[in-house]
Amino acid sequence: MNTPTLRAADLIESIAAALQYISYYHPADFIAHLARAYEREESAAARDAIAQILTNSKMCAEGHRPICQDTGIVNVFLKVGLGVRFGDGFDAGLQAVVDEGVRRGYLNSGNLLRASVLADPIFERRNTQDNTPAVVHVELVPGNQVDVTVAAKGGGSENKSKVAMLNPSDDIVEWVLKTVPTMGAGWCPPGMLGIGVGGTAEKAVLLAKQSLMDDIDMYELLQRGPSDKLEELRIELYEKVNALGIGAQGLGGLTTVLDVKVKTFPTHAASKPIAMIPNCAATRHAHFVLDGSGPAYLEPPSLDLWPDVHWAPDYNKSRLVNLDTLTPAEVASWQPGQTLLLSGRLLTGRDAAHKRIQDMLAKGERLPVDFTNRVIYYVGPVDPVRDEAVGPAGPTTATRMDKFTEMMLEQTGLIAMVGKAERGPAAIESIRKHKSAYLMAVGGAAYLVAKAIKAARVLAFADLGMEAIYEFEVKDMPVTVAVDSNGANVHESGPRAWQARIGSPPGISLSRSKA
Repeated sequence: MNTPTLRAADLIESIAAALQYISYYHPADFIAHLARAYEREESAAARDAIAQILTNSKMCAEGHRPICQDTGIVNVFLKVGLGVRFGDGFDAGLQAVVDEGVRRGYLNSGNLLRASVLADPIFERRNTQDNTPAVVHVELVPGNQVDVTVAAKGGGSENKSKVAMLNPSDDIVEWVLKTVPTMGAGWCPPGMLGIGVGGTAEKAVLLAKQSLMDDIDMYELLQRGPSDKLEELRIELYEKVNALGIGAQGLGGLTTVLDVKVKTFPTHAASKPIAMIPNCAATRHAHFVLDGSGPAYLEPPSLDLWPDVHWAPDYNKSRLVNLDTLTPAEVASWQPGQTLLLSGRLLTGRDAAHKRIQDMLAKGERLPVDFTNRVIYYVGPVDPVRDEAVGPAGPTTATRMDKFTEMMLEQTGLIAMVGKAERGPAAIESIRKHKSAYLMAVGGAAYLVAKAIKAARVLAFADLGMEAIYEFEVKDMPVTVAVDSNGANVHESGPRAWQARIGSPPGISLSRSKA
């Protein structure tokens, strides 16, 4: 048998190239399924959101810039053939070689990717500045090749991961239908669900993550019909989850998931461990094989794969808002579900900035930014390249700022907020109490949103990097009124209305008994 030699330089180059590739190219199967979802979508709000995601996707493919500002934490799955010999460059270990590939991929000057990984997860939480280390999984298998899958998992979807230790008699479908609504929309649907069942707790989670690397094939499965019980389960879960009416971005609609994947492993007689991990609208993964002949490079997809969808601001249906003259009275006049186009000066800030503001206010210190009658955007942008004012700058999950909402509205003069997904009950009550509003931007449309940002400068907390407080100059930035000044919440009303409209899938009852 030929014994190939794996060179560290080849693995490094291949990983770096793959990370660049997946930052701006959606998988072809995802585009095909999302395009079908767009064509069949009947909810105007959800259809508009999908149009933004599809438009953003093609813009990124053409411009070689990240699909999402959250360029993810890197997961690398290595299946190493037992006939492979490790050559020069592995003295520091496999983890160090993989991390060097990640470092080069993320610091590529032509397409800078956001560094989101923090060292010391409990105390210091210091940004490593190059998105290392990666999460590496290694399996020894027969053969003389190295099979590599690289994925970049966004925090918004990863944070919605669920794991449970079910009883053997517990029903999987029942658990999924109970659990999915608790995930909210912070995982940026429509995407896919990966489900792992069996093994032990950690094995179930790994199975769920690995299932997300499989091709999306639900359309083909529905066309040919199931060939075994596992495929029957996938179809049932797909239909019943979509019947919940959550829809794109949680606004209500026909498509919440494009596919559901299920992987299993033998387990203890007393156990039924299960894990569920969603993949967001920024699905990013790639596969390649190294055989000792050199680095692997992925072929760019044809731009003809993308549908003829070109989202643009609708000036006939949208309300123009001047942020520089905005008043509390104008904010109070906004209606739930209304589309706004924001222009003027927009502040930014997310977790770390809010925590620092909280600490300064507790000490009686003067804030470095005046928030009076201002709007804050929950975002951590990618660094700009070439002539960009800012790199991709889509919204981050707003619920993480819920704990700070009362403080910001009560003590700083802030009058509105922009983020993605729903707000929790306490934040909604603060919004109602202070006659504020929460505006939703589309997660998964980061490059499209960035095109509305004409200038950017750091105002405070520069040491926080992407979590610093910026001031953006925006022109016609699209948002939707998700929570109005009376506390009306479209993330509740939209899915509720569409669940009632969809009803149970044909021949299926949502009150399904044990299976």
